[in-house]
Amino acid sequence: MRLALLNLLEEVGSLTSFSLRFTRNALFPPYEFGQIRKHLDELGAKSFPLVGTTGLIMGLILALQSRPVLARFGAESFVPAMVSVSVVRELGPVITALIVAGRVASGIGAELGSMRVTEQIDAMEVSGINPFKYLVVSRVIACMILLPLLTGIVDLLAILGAYIAMVIDVNISWRLYLHSVTSSIWMRDLLPSIAKTVVFGFLIGLVGTHQGYTTKGGTEGVGRASTTAVVISSLLIIFVDMVLVKLTVIIWG
Repeated sequence: MRLALLNLLEEVGSLTSFSLRFTRNALFPPYEFGQIRKHLDELGAKSFPLVGTTGLIMGLILALQSRPVLARFGAESFVPAMVSVSVVRELGPVITALIVAGRVASGIGAELGSMRVTEQIDAMEVSGINPFKYLVVSRVIACMILLPLLTGIVDLLAILGAYIAMVIDVNISWRLYLHSVTSSIWMRDLLPSIAKTVVFGFLIGLVGTHQGYTTKGGTEGVGRASTTAVVISSLLIIFVDMVLVKLTVIIWG
């Protein structure tokens, strides 16, 4: 128990130090815009099919499950509003972040871990290149830009999936459905959601790069870094989401 606590504290301290180092490097030029565009293309294009399919199915399930329950109370017309608000405020950002964490954080951890154990990062340092800015900062910034975009796509597809479910059940018109959705979503729903996705992207990129950049123990360490990156980033997403939800309630009421 004591050893596990010490390991936890050591991991927290290492991640905190790593995040401070990222902040110092991210605030000052030069910036690796080419690497950021590259990672946006690679991570976004490869993540889109998975998160898009998940969003569509999520909207379908929400509408199919909630409509019979609301129909008991004569509130069937509130299904579009309920689904859209639930997806935009909470389900879209969190589920997208967890999916991206499982795919992106593990990939970043494995990639940088392989570079560390094969001494490619050491070779970059010897050649005068700043590997932290080139490998870490570019990936974290790409994740911070990428996650809001993917979350927006997931939200739209989830709302579309809910509409498909409503058409199958009650044959609602698209104009009526769209009016119900747009009239139920306010800026106090959108702004916290967007801010939340940026934070989640930062956590995913930071944890993935930290685990890979500090990998030890050869090929076994690479596998451990990949797995640990997913576990830690997922736990942080859930914990930080709880904190942000409470802050949102306090600020917006």
